[in-house]
Amino acid sequence: MSTTLVTLAAEELGNPLLPSDYDIIWSSVCFIIIFLVVWKVALPRLTTILDARSAAIEGNIAKADEAQKQAEAALEEYTKQLAEARAEAGQIRDAAREDGKKIVAEAKEAATSEAARVTSAAQTQIEAERQAALVSLRSEVGTLAIDLAGGVVQETLTDDSRAAAVVDRFLADLEAAK
Repeated sequence: MSTTLVTLAAEELGNPLLPSDYDIIWSSVCFIIIFLVVWKVALPRLTTILDARSAAIEGNIAKADEAQKQAEAALEEYTKQLAEARAEAGQIRDAAREDGKKIVAEAKEAATSEAARVTSAAQTQIEAERQAALVSLRSEVGTLAIDLAGGVVQETLTDDSRAAAVVDRFLADLEAAK
């Protein structure tokens, strides 16, 4: 009897793996309502948000590409300016060297001309002093010669023309003795 009861209960209950008809109907209705809400409301909003995000990302990529191009252009310009500055610095350095050589040459030339002028002035002064010494020596020698001649001759040589003649003869004899 117990087996018969179990068999009868099993036939009334049906297959335990299949849900009952009312569960399938209500689940289908809920699924369709949720599907329609998601399809009509959530999916368009999600699509809009994703499209906006995609556009923002593409815009940012475009901005990044543009910024990279600008950075590359700025780097190229900087490199060009640096090369120009280096070339200009080289030219300035070469010009400074040339100017330095010119200044040194001018200074040497000025020093040489100043040395020649000083040497010429010194020689002129030496010659003038030699002439002055000769004139002074001549007058002193003349006075001494007249005194000596007067002592040798035993007469005074007061006449200027005689004294000058005696001095000139004495100096000529000295020069001839050299």
